[in-house]
Amino acid sequence: MTDYDLVIRGGTVATASDVFAADVAVSGGTIAAIGSGLGRGRTEIDARGRFVLPGGVDSHTHIEQMSSGGFVCSDTFETATKAALMGGTTTTISFVAQGRGESVARNADAYHALARAGAVTDYAFHLILADPTEEVLKGELPELVAAGHSSLKLFMTYDRVKLDDLQILDVLETARELGALVMAHAENHGMIEWLTRRLLDRGYTHARYHGVAHARAAEAEAFQRLIALAELVDQPVMLYHVSTAEGAAIVRQARGRGLKVYAETCPQYLFLTRGDMDRPGNEAAKFVYSPPGREAADGDALWAALAQGDLQLISSDHSPYAFDDTGKLRFSPTPNFKEIVSGMPGIEARLPLLFDAMVASGRFRLTDFVRWTASEPARLYGLAPQKGTIAPGADADIAIWDADKEITFADESVHDGARYTPYAGRTVRGWPVTTVRRGEVVVDDGRLLAAAGSGRFLARAAGEAAMPLGRPSPEFDPARNFGAVLR
Repeated sequence: MTDYDLVIRGGTVATASDVFAADVAVSGGTIAAIGSGLGRGRTEIDARGRFVLPGGVDSHTHIEQMSSGGFVCSDTFETATKAALMGGTTTTISFVAQGRGESVARNADAYHALARAGAVTDYAFHLILADPTEEVLKGELPELVAAGHSSLKLFMTYDRVKLDDLQILDVLETARELGALVMAHAENHGMIEWLTRRLLDRGYTHARYHGVAHARAAEAEAFQRLIALAELVDQPVMLYHVSTAEGAAIVRQARGRGLKVYAETCPQYLFLTRGDMDRPGNEAAKFVYSPPGREAADGDALWAALAQGDLQLISSDHSPYAFDDTGKLRFSPTPNFKEIVSGMPGIEARLPLLFDAMVASGRFRLTDFVRWTASEPARLYGLAPQKGTIAPGADADIAIWDADKEITFADESVHDGARYTPYAGRTVRGWPVTTVRRGEVVVDDGRLLAAAGSGRFLARAAGEAAMPLGRPSPEFDPARNFGAVLR
């Protein structure tokens, strides 16, 4: 007779705070016990000599999504989440995208249907607001947030989706009322468009000039502006894909003043630079994403910002477009930098790249790796304690890592719909050889065992991260605004 459904024996278990040798037992999809000499399992995995880590939580992924350009990325929920599992990620948060004039609620139903049919990770959704009308803010969002969509994304650039400051304030205030977290792609649209026109008018068309058009100052200015707007209404915000040392410094300053400003970065800003766009011909298009790669010194600054706690997590910003006329080269076989479809794949490579750079190299602790890739995204987005840790009662989402296994990235080995990797030729040490999702082995030695549609939707409340400070600005304080009641 067995005591548990699954026992993982003899591994080195790590959480965001501790590393210890233990067995992990699973019953009914959740972790039932952690310790030594645990009872028998119906299935047992020998994890001696290996790390037993929480499955990754990738909180910023674009999957089967309508882009700001009006076309769908190269992944389906099945291909993207399969790639996630192969790379040790068991939970993904992607987006319900709204276009101008569209209903967020109807779009949410459509994305749910796609995910139910294909997803093999457990999943949640952020809501992209491109047209925050009164009907959307007051009529649709209350029910959507109550149904578990507790995070709202806005853009400060891109013609089809960008919001102006008035609209941003409406979104921030609505989020405050509903208890939702707001995230932003924050770049100054005017700076980018002005530089783009000047570059193209003067014949500077190659992909390398994408990095020039997206000025460093565009990130810094938009960060400062969004933080000021959020402080006015006392609403926490998450800044997406920090790419520059200046951007990280602005986050540090805001957090130093006690504001609830959170921020993430991505592997492309830690491992790639603007020099990757300086390649001949269309090959450079593989490295066009927004914000663009910066300088090696910015990568160093971002690592330091992570270590100091200024940045809280590392997501993939997986935005896959195939390297052909259905994707990156959609608008021209020889596109100028503005015509290149912006975005890059990364959902499968995220964890191995970071494990190699952090753990295998000895640069950071194993607990840091777990915190930035699993426990903090779970906590900030309302998925903890169900996701992001190994603890009794948590979902049994586990990646078993062979710390010595070396893999060289290659286009032919990727599993997502982009069918190429920007890290081709890079060798990493450390790989998730077994992935467990809710107690079920879903990847074993490179073989996917999960059925399409077996992932589950994760309804969530935003939790403490989205709670206002309760520190009203003078404009909202009747004692200082001549008695005006503004909320």
